[in-house]
Amino acid sequence: MAERLTGQARKTALSGVPGWSEVNGRDAIARTFTFKDFNEAFGFMSRAALVAEKMDHHPEWKNVYKTVEVVLSTHDAGGLTALDVRLARAMNEIAGI
Repeated sequence: MAERLTGQARKTALSGVPGWSEVNGRDAIARTFTFKDFNEAFGFMSRAALVAEKMDHHPEWKNVYKTVEVVLSTHDAGGLTALDVRLARAMNEIAGI
C-alpha cells in the first residue's frame, strides 16, 4: 500500500504538479481542466483513463461540456500519496501543460 505524503515530501511533490491545489477538508488534490470543446475534453478523459487503468489508480472526476474536474486521493492510504502526484503529472502532460 502507498504511504501518505506529509511534511516536506508533500510540499516537494505538490510543487511538481502546477495547477493542482489541495482540497479543503480532504487529504486530496484537485484541478479543473478547460478545453476547446466537448470532443477535446472527452479525448483527454479517454487518454487519462488509459493511464489511470495501467496505474490501477482511478480519479474522481466529472465532465460538463468542455470542463473536466478532477480530484485525486488514494483511498486505501487515507489521503494523498505519490501515486496521486504521478497521475496528476500524467494528466498535465496529456492536457499539454
